Amino acid sequence: MRIGAHVRQEDPIDAADEVGAKVVQFFLSDPQSWKTPKAPENAAEIKDSDLEVFIHSPYVLNVASTNNRIRIPSRKQVLEQSKVAAEVGATGLVVHGGHVTKDDAPEEGLSNWRKLFERQAKEGGFPTRVLIENTAGGDNAMARGFDMLARLWDEVGEFDAGFVLDTCHAFAAGEDLVGIVDRVKAITGRIDLVHLNSSRDSFGSWRDRHANLGNGTIEVSQLADVVRAADAPVVCETPWTGISEDIAYLREHTG
Repeated sequence: MRIGAHVRQEDPIDAADEVGAKVVQFFLSDPQSWKTPKAPENAAEIKDSDLEVFIHSPYVLNVASTNNRIRIPSRKQVLEQSKVAAEVGATGLVVHGGHVTKDDAPEEGLSNWRKLFERQAKEGGFPTRVLIENTAGGDNAMARGFDMLARLWDEVGEFDAGFVLDTCHAFAAGEDLVGIVDRVKAITGRIDLVHLNSSRDSFGSWRDRHANLGNGTIEVSQLADVVRAADAPVVCETPWTGISEDIAYLREHTG
């Protein structure tokens, strides 16, 4: 099993060695800002390493938004992040599904996602594949409930969009983890990456608060079942103090 962690951008190789990760995910810029992404100084070394790399886009991006001052820079950032992600040999660029406001029709958000892929398809596609991640809350989210996820995939599936399954997000959104891999694949046809996290809060809480595997409210056996069923790279986004134990547990129970 390819199992790893979200690590600091400054030294992903050393961080991976520290916790025994074979897969790494990191940011290329401040996740709470619109700053231009920048490759680490050792980008070539990362690309040539044995690590499988994923890049997570900033949290501020919202491709679905009907607000031009959010949607347009979000589109620009997705392309910029994808270009720099290619410099480190990333397998995929993780982008949250985003949302529209209570006054907007969900169809507008879905259409905005399609336009992102349509426009870039004319340029030959994204340098690094865009992977859409399910989210934990929000009445008007594009990738919280799986009914909406199915509508989103009707818009973007033809463009080779990838999917990231976050276990904490799904649990918080009220999606049963038992059989979840089959339900997701029935919609998307694929799972490119698993964010394997427990939750600090209860089922259906709509709260995105990650916990280490033994310290959260999700049964660890269910988490291991998701990893085995998904058969995809795994990134733990759990608190760093216990992340090496999380990786070790998954290796022991999913190998």
